[in-house]
Amino acid sequence: MSAPSLVDLLPQLASGAAHTHALGFAFAGVEGRKVRIRVPWREDLVGDAETGVLAGGLVTTLLDHVGGLAVWTAMDAFRPLATLDLRVDYMRAAEPRRDLLAEAECFRLTHSIGFVRAWAFETDPSDPVAAAQAAYILNSDGDRRPGHNRREGAAA
Repeated sequence: MSAPSLVDLLPQLASGAAHTHALGFAFAGVEGRKVRIRVPWREDLVGDAETGVLAGGLVTTLLDHVGGLAVWTAMDAFRPLATLDLRVDYMRAAEPRRDLLAEAECFRLTHSIGFVRAWAFETDPSDPVAAAQAAYILNSDGDRRPGHNRREGAAA
């Protein structure tokens, strides 16, 4: 039996972690190197009860997560990675009681860093709620063992 391709794993990667599952993240598609996920509007995710707008922290989490998916898509492989840098520019309030989509593309990939641009929006990526630029560090352990960088005889 062959191993599943990365595209087959994207739905699980989009919502399989405890926090992404709790937030309701769902895979919404991939087109080339662009990945899209959705978070449905829920009352418990609202940041301002008077307006019904989703919380800003949720938007940041959505953009960060879709960025990681974009790096995996660009590599066509799943490897551990971590957010190295994330800048989010909020452009407007999200529309009340509306689901949010996020789309990301890894526009540059080196042996150790993936660079991503992402957008959060309701229906049209050209009218974003927020935009992000991020860098993700890739696990490049090269089969090194724990303690590989310790010198012989170094104090513990």
